[in-house]
Amino acid sequence: MSLPSVAVLVTPGFSPFHFSVPCTIFGPVLADRPLFELTLCAEQPGTLKSLMGMSIETPHGLEALAQADLIIVPYWPHPGERPSAALCQSLNEAWQRGARVVGLCLGTYVLAYAGLLGGKRASTHWEFEQDFSARFPQVQLDTNALYVDEQRLITSAGTAAAMDCCLYLLRQFYGSAVANRVARRMVIPPHRDGGQAQYISHPIPQTTQDERINALLGYLRDSLDCQHDLDSLAARVMMSRRTFTRHFLRATGMSVGEWLNAERLHNSQQLLEMTEHSIEAVAALSGYQSVISFRQSFKQRYTVSPSEWRRTFQGGKSEP
Repeated sequence: MSLPSVAVLVTPGFSPFHFSVPCTIFGPVLADRPLFELTLCAEQPGTLKSLMGMSIETPHGLEALAQADLIIVPYWPHPGERPSAALCQSLNEAWQRGARVVGLCLGTYVLAYAGLLGGKRASTHWEFEQDFSARFPQVQLDTNALYVDEQRLITSAGTAAAMDCCLYLLRQFYGSAVANRVARRMVIPPHRDGGQAQYISHPIPQTTQDERINALLGYLRDSLDCQHDLDSLAARVMMSRRTFTRHFLRATGMSVGEWLNAERLHNSQQLLEMTEHSIEAVAALSGYQSVISFRQSFKQRYTVSPSEWRRTFQGGKSEP
């Protein structure tokens, strides 16, 4: 069975970082198995230089877009620079035949100039939101999303959000297990939030500078399905209730209730992605006293239901 094919568009004056993100994630990132067939292409094949003097050989022209399952525009030099008619036509034809077309950071402008985003949601770098909305009022710009997937048109916010976006795409092809493995190898989070468009999440403190609080956090993570109260937790760390709540807030930046809810939601994410447990079982294993309160808390934080999250992150192929 052939591997999914990825075409990455290289432009003159390309940004090495923006270009390296899709090349890393869709290149030979795992030593024991190939995941994609990666092709570099440009409007004018040959040697292209970045603004920093780095150069790269692009052996293929726009014809490579005609065969790719996934097309990525990782960079664009300036919002006011219009892509050529040939590039716009190639992107439109690729999307119409069923390819996913991706614009990372200012690459979103290319998709918009090509007319692909009219009436659809999209994301781009926050510094250019006003400019983008003025140029493309027909596009529904999501100013809160790390990335947006709308009808096989995927756009991302700036810089590091490109990694979130590319991992999301990898997950669509191979499922959570492979995506998580790639993320671990790259030493980055497998995802920072949830739904079809990821929204900026509230990070959960893993460790603190308070050893007693650290030990308590480990205990709580191992017993999320139990109900906890402040008095018993304070006694566990040998503090008064008032002293304990003050130490916990100073160490984690959260109240005990806030921390537990965030950790329970994180645990429920993992169960939804990696198991076939019912929503009721996920709620119970994550420490929610009712499935109704779990659904409400999950939807409030991630703007999607637990079932929608599962459909998104269990999609694609699973690792053998």
